[in-house]
Amino acid sequence: MSIDQLDARLITLISENAGISVVECARRLGVARATAQGRLDRLRRTGVIASEAPQIDPAALGYPLRTFCTIQILQSVGHQRVAEGLARIPELLELHTITGDYDMMATIVSRSTHDLQRVLDLISHTEGVARASTRLALESHFKNRTLPLVRSTAPES
Repeated sequence: MSIDQLDARLITLISENAGISVVECARRLGVARATAQGRLDRLRRTGVIASEAPQIDPAALGYPLRTFCTIQILQSVGHQRVAEGLARIPELLELHTITGDYDMMATIVSRSTHDLQRVLDLISHTEGVARASTRLALESHFKNRTLPLVRSTAPES
């Protein structure tokens, strides 16, 4: 789906101002309320706006460590069954099937290195997991960064 500059400005506005009303969006963008509502409806319907859930900061919940974990699986078990088993671990925030020497990659949060070991033990004991390797994030420079992509997708007027 393609978006234009008005769509990009609307997405930016609602991304930077959680809970903003459609009326206020229309006012700030200089368009009719029906235009803003129609645009939002279309962006949601087409999946461009995938969620309006709040962004939760795991560190604020007491999980300051972020670790990236690559996982080799037993091919006889398969990705889907492994994913279903790993989904039971609440500290596992993301899971992707990947190419290369490993089969999956996960993002994990933990309270400490001791807690990380507990989570890694849960991963290792999940049916179908053959091996896991980790990399601890020392600093995050940006996360969930999509607004620059939105802005670059919309052609200049």
